[in-house]
Parts: sequence; structure tokens; C-alpha cells
Amino acid sequence: MPGHVSTTAGEADEAHEADDEVAGDAAELTASVRRLRPAAARTSGRERHDEKITVYVSPDELVALEQARLVLRAEHGVAVDRGRLVREAVTELLIDLEQHGVNSVVVQRLRER
Repeated sequence: MPGHVSTTAGEADEAHEADDEVAGDAAELTASVRRLRPAAARTSGRERHDEKITVYVSPDELVALEQARLVLRAEHGVAVDRGRLVREAVTELLIDLEQHGVNSVVVQRLRER
């Protein structure tokens, strides 16, 4: 038969083992990528953070963020800075994405745009 390569049972076993190893590596990578939120169950609080990102927001978004911070303090007795509020929001978003995938809030909102 043209193009047919004959293999021994040992060669076939080695090929299957290699396939299993590649599949295992892919599963590990997928598992690490799918863990979308930090390993800790809760977000970090008031502590020094070594990593930094810069996020630009509109004036209206900044006012809304500040209003949310004030509502948390005035109505709920929770005093937080904007950075902590943003970290909490990001964590919640990542949990929702991990749990709901295509039906998550972020996927739905980003598809609208």
C-alpha cells in the first residue's frame, strides 16, 4: 500500500506514550491558563504590591469609582481606597469568567462592543 508505514508493537506503544505525554502537558498548560484568579481565595488588602499596571479611565468612570468608594464607606461602613476597590472588582470578574465562560459578564459586555 503506497504511503503506508509498518510499525512494530513496541514502536506503536512508544508513539502512544509520546501522545499521552503531549496530552498531559497540554492538560497541565490548560489547567494553569484556566486558573484565572490569584491562588489566594481573597484579594490582597492593604499591603505593598510589587506589580503595577496603569489603567486610563474616562472622567465619568473615575467619578463613578469614587462614588462607589464613598457609598461603601457611608452606607456599608467599608473604607477602601480606589486600588483595593479595583482589585476586588477584577477578582470578581475573573471568578465569573472562570465559572461561566462564554456566559460571563465580561464576555457578554466585550462582545457588545
